[in-house]
Amino acid sequence: MTRTRPSRTVLVAVLFGLVVATALAGAAHATGSPVLVVSDADTGEELFSTPVENGTTVTLEYMHSVEKTTVRDVYVVDDGSLRMTRMEFSSFGWGLPAREAIDGRTDDGAYLITFDTRTYEELSVVPGTVAGHTLAVGDTEYDLVDRSNATAVRISIEDRRALGTLSEYT
Repeated sequence: MTRTRPSRTVLVAVLFGLVVATALAGAAHATGSPVLVVSDADTGEELFSTPVENGTTVTLEYMHSVEKTTVRDVYVVDDGSLRMTRMEFSSFGWGLPAREAIDGRTDDGAYLITFDTRTYEELSVVPGTVAGHTLAVGDTEYDLVDRSNATAVRISIEDRRALGTLSEYT
């Protein structure tokens, strides 16, 4: 009885198939890459996005329209959502917290309120030319008024997986 050897082509094809199957299985179980996305609130069109990770600081800063003082809302990326950690403001006025306990002052003299449990799946913001809304993600600052043409936006964290990205192109 003679044994026949598989051809080199068959061996290469089987090996290639195993490599592809292993890669796809690994990608399917890989953790996603979180991305902060700013999109048009009406159309859903993505205006811009940037990679983030848990613990990345996200700061929404603007000038209060009546008080003409700076307000900072500070969040951290926390497992696919934005957790508000603090609010800084320099005066009391319409839309600013009047009943919250003040936790102290910042180095520049602003009032400071800290939060433990305020978590948001998305933030809705209407950037205004008078308010001059900016969004700082880590060390990078974005002009929300310019990027949105002063129209309402949604800010959210998306989990973009490798397989999802590949399937968009097929």
